[in-house]
Amino acid sequence: MPKMKSHRGSVKRFRVTGGGKVKRWHNFTSHTLEKKSSKRMRRLHGPAYVSDADRRRVEHLLPYR
Repeated sequence: MPKMKSHRGSVKRFRVTGGGKVKRWHNFTSHTLEKKSSKRMRRLHGPAYVSDADRRRVEHLLPYR
């Protein structure tokens, strides 16, 4: 049986941590920044984690991660 292929778009967007969580980045951070408050942007800068409801779907796209 051939190797499964990772979904290349997902590989660029998600990372699996050592503890098995799936890390992602926030959206709304790239343009039209003038109207977004500093508080909001500060909150969006750090990484976030994929919810448990969506984690299995993302892990299916990343079979060898």
